[in-house]
Amino acid sequence: MKKSLVTIIALVALFACKDNSKKSSTTNEESTIDSIIAVKYPSDVIPFMAQWKILLGDGTYEDNLKDYAKDDFFYVANDGKTDWVVYKTPNSGITSRTSSNTRTELGQKAHWIPETGGKLNGTLKVQHVSTSGDARVAASYAVVVGQIHSDEGHENEPIKIFYKKFPGHTKGSVFWNYEINTAGDNSKRWDYSSAVWGNDMSVVGSDATTPPAEPENGIELGEEFSYEINVYKGIMYLTFESDGHETVKFTKNLLASEFTKTLPEQIKTLYASIGRDGLERENAYAGEIQYFKQGAYNQTNGKSPEDNIVWSTGADTYDGDIAKQYANGDYTEVWFREASVGAGTEPSEE
Repeated sequence: MKKSLVTIIALVALFACKDNSKKSSTTNEESTIDSIIAVKYPSDVIPFMAQWKILLGDGTYEDNLKDYAKDDFFYVANDGKTDWVVYKTPNSGITSRTSSNTRTELGQKAHWIPETGGKLNGTLKVQHVSTSGDARVAASYAVVVGQIHSDEGHENEPIKIFYKKFPGHTKGSVFWNYEINTAGDNSKRWDYSSAVWGNDMSVVGSDATTPPAEPENGIELGEEFSYEINVYKGIMYLTFESDGHETVKFTKNLLASEFTKTLPEQIKTLYASIGRDGLERENAYAGEIQYFKQGAYNQTNGKSPEDNIVWSTGADTYDGDIAKQYANGDYTEVWFREASVGAGTEPSEE
């Protein structure tokens, strides 16, 4: 996309040099030039891009997002009223060293600790999630649209915000997961899931092709919602809003764990089959370096559910052929129209 800017400049210069008397005969050419010039970059829609780097679903890494876009992964679309930044990624591609899941996702350049805090906002709509997967697997048909990620220790995640919709359902669920900062061996880690609208992550199908009941208060594909993650003096304040839905708020202490002695029933049920039964260190994420992430982190992968019934979705990947995945619905696509990042703030008393 950057190379196309050189072409635009050259074309504009060429037509600018033509005699004014020829304007009436070059209407079509000028219209074409105007159309090309009107192309927008994600940084034109959401100006905070200078504070981020990005990893795309094909493995492309870029840390200068001013006037940057890439077709089929990170670009601007208009729904007839509003410009949106599009994040799109297949079920299988090239991803980070710590994950099996592809992403077209921003990573915050600045880092912070819970005691100093930070704030991330996003207004978005999920346009597509993978249509293949395994209904028994909690991660199937899901995408993470915002998170906090640790940059030291176990590199776990104090929050991941999910959207998930089963095939055949009109409405999907929005929920958020807290991953314990495991005391000792991190192979025993797990996520505790909290429903916002619809179900939490633990609600799964009875077999590979039979989903649970559709959530009555869920969110449809293409339905706009917003979230705020506000970490202030070690406490994480969450706010979720959507027209026609109740505003939902949560508070979570990131400095003192509630998971140091016993396992929640949700974890006993969801994680029992894979032997993840660890407990969290008492001071949770205190003093640990964190950063925000935002975009489309596809949770649907091609790994075998027989290996991990919670995270291995067994979805179609066509041996990593991205074009075939896009053509057959094996991808996720998320649109953001507004977003901001900055320092944590004292929450209101409302």
